[in-house]
Order: sequence, then structure tokens, then C-alpha cells
Amino acid sequence: MSSSLSVLTLNLHKGFSQIGKKFVLEQLRTALREEKADLVFLQEVVGENLTHADSIPGWPSTSQYEFLADQVWSEHSYAKNAVYQEGHHGNAILSKFPIISESHHVISVNAMEQRGLLHIEVQLSKGSIIDLMCVHLGLFEKWRQQQLEWISQYLNQKIDSDRPLIIAGDFNDWRGRAGALLFDQNGLSDPFLEFEGKLARTYPAKLPTFAMDRIYYRNLSALSAKRLHSKNWRQLSDHLPLLAEFSVVGSE
Repeated sequence: MSSSLSVLTLNLHKGFSQIGKKFVLEQLRTALREEKADLVFLQEVVGENLTHADSIPGWPSTSQYEFLADQVWSEHSYAKNAVYQEGHHGNAILSKFPIISESHHVISVNAMEQRGLLHIEVQLSKGSIIDLMCVHLGLFEKWRQQQLEWISQYLNQKIDSDRPLIIAGDFNDWRGRAGALLFDQNGLSDPFLEFEGKLARTYPAKLPTFAMDRIYYRNLSALSAKRLHSKNWRQLSDHLPLLAEFSVVGSE
């Protein structure tokens, strides 16, 4: 038996548009709901910002990930990446399925950037568990390669190689080099390479030139892959979202 699973990833840009820095979190919530994804991977999502809470109209009384999850995604997990005086932001995963475990791993390789990997296990059905990882990698190639090596070792040492796995997020991989390590050493696949023969360009949202964001998977079957590039999405962040659908064998 099998069922489908839809996955969306987006660098939230802390709830601000690319042009004009307009606060658009409510519009983002509406747009995310319309895509009807089962799982949503978010980067640069704000857990708390006391300065913005006092100064920006419409700033939610809860965290941004709780505001976005609302009544649609019953479960969510968040991990701080960057911590500063007024608050913090990081990675989050919203899920329509029960989260049965969660962990956060610091993958910073220098003092200039605070980066992390959020890893959760989700119960898809009585006998089906999937590993989900949300990442936001460094700005420079040397840093990204070190972080990818860490992720590769983590996969080899900590993750059941037979279990379904999705790793998604902002890889900042404008040179297209992340896949080789993940493909060669860990057997991961990219649905956009499968269906379109190339990586999806997601940055900058207004005129996407660089393939910065990814959805990688293992032990699933890809059904579709789509870059969301409508006029609405181009106004809601500095990145475009990616949406993919998978078939999960053995789930009910």
C-alpha cells in the first residue's frame, strides 16, 4: 500500500518581502495554506523579536511558526539558529502528522554565522516513520562543504538507511555542488533533476537566477516537483518556494 506526501520548503526572510521590506506574514500564511502541503520546511523563521513586536503592526503575539501553523498543521518543531539581544530565528518544520522525536544540531563552522540542522521523526502511519531534516547552510563554499560533510557523517551514523528521509532547506548552493556529496555518499535524489533535468532557480525571487533551495529524498518515489513562481509568491520573500510530492510505500 502507498500514499502521497507533499513537501514545501521556503526561506521565510523573517516574514518580510524582498522589495520594500514589507511585513507580509499574514499573506504568507494564506499562500502556504493554498498549497495544501503536508510538511512545510521553513528557514529564517522568527521565534521571538521583542523590538519588532513593539514596532511593527500585525506582528503576531506568538512565534511566527505557530502563527503560520495555526489550525492547519497540528504539529510543529523549531530550533534557534541565530540568537541576538532582541530575540532569535532559525529553522522550523510544520507537520500534519505526529512528531515523535526532535533534535537540533549546531553546524556552525565559524564565528560569523550561526547555523543549525533541525531533525525530527514523524509518524506517517502505524508502521511508517520518516526522518525530516531542515537546514540552512553557510554563505561561502568552504563553510558549506564542511557542513555537508557533517550532515553526511550524521546520516551514515545516526539515520536508518532503510527509512524514508527528506532533507530540505536553503543550501545557499548557487554553484550546484551540494548534490554530488549527498548523492554519492548517501544515495539521495533531487526531484527537480529527475523531472526537469536541472536544479530549480529560487533566488532572488523577483528574477530567480540561482538554485539556492533544495528538497533531497531517499526511500521514496517522487511524483512531481514544482517551483512556485507566481506573482504572489515573488512578492512574499526573497526566495521562491519549492513543492514536491512523493509516494510513500507501506503507509496507510
